[in-house]
Amino acid sequence: MAVVVVTGGSRGIGAATCVALAKAGWDVVVNHVRASSGSRADDVVARCTALGVRAVAVQADVRDAAEVERLFAAADALGPVRGLVNNAGITGGMSRVDELDEKALADVLAVNVAAPFLCAGAAVRRMSTRNGGDGGAIVNVSSRAAVLGSPGEWVHYAATKGALDTMTIGLAREVATEGIRVNAVAVGLVDTELHAEAGEPGRPDRLRPTIPMQRSGDPEEVAAAVVWLLSDASSYTTGTLLAVSGGR
Repeated sequence: MAVVVVTGGSRGIGAATCVALAKAGWDVVVNHVRASSGSRADDVVARCTALGVRAVAVQADVRDAAEVERLFAAADALGPVRGLVNNAGITGGMSRVDELDEKALADVLAVNVAAPFLCAGAAVRRMSTRNGGDGGAIVNVSSRAAVLGSPGEWVHYAATKGALDTMTIGLAREVATEGIRVNAVAVGLVDTELHAEAGEPGRPDRLRPTIPMQRSGDPEEVAAAVVWLLSDASSYTTGTLLAVSGGR
C-alpha cells in the first residue's frame, strides 16, 4: 500500500484518521508540530504499526515551506506518496471580529490556509501524472463553520475554512486530469480538545441542542469519511465537500 501524510496527526481527528488509515492498509506519516507532542505522535505510530503497516512520526511546522519539504522527504523514504490529509488546524481563540488580536489572525490564516496550500503543492508535485507520478488523493479537513459563520465565536476561523473549501474545489478541477482527486470533509461539532484550547471546554454541551441528531460526533466518525475519500471506493468523487455534522 502507498504512503499517506496526515498533518496534525498526533491527536483528535488526526490521530483517529491515522489509525483508521492504518486499518485500511496505508503506511502512515504522522505529522506533529511541537516537541511536546512527540510522545503522543509516537503513541499513534505504535497503534498504526500494531496493525501491520509502517508508520513514522515527523515533527514539522507545515506553515514553513522548507519544513513541508522535509516532511514529504520523510514520506518519500517510506514509498510513493499517494495520499495527503490536511488536518492540522487552529481556531485562533474565541473573539468578536472587532476584538480580534492581529497575531491570532495571522496564526489562524497561516495554519488553516497557507499550510494546506504548501502541503497540497508538495503532494501534487509527487502525485501528478503531469510530473511523472501515479496519481493520488487529497482530503482537506474543513468545518461547517465555513457555512454557519460562527458569529460571536470565531468568524476568523470560519473564514479560513471557507478559503479551504474554495481551494478544495479549485484544486480538484485543476488536477482532475492528472490522476489526483481532491475533496474535503466539513466537520460539525466533534468532541476534541479544540474547544478547550479555544477557551470553552463546555462548548459541545452548549451547542448540542442545535444539532439535529442531538449529539456531538466522535473523531472516528470523521476518520471513516476521510478513509472513504482516499479510497478507490470514491473514485468518481472530486471537488466534493462532504458534511459530517449530524445534520447541523
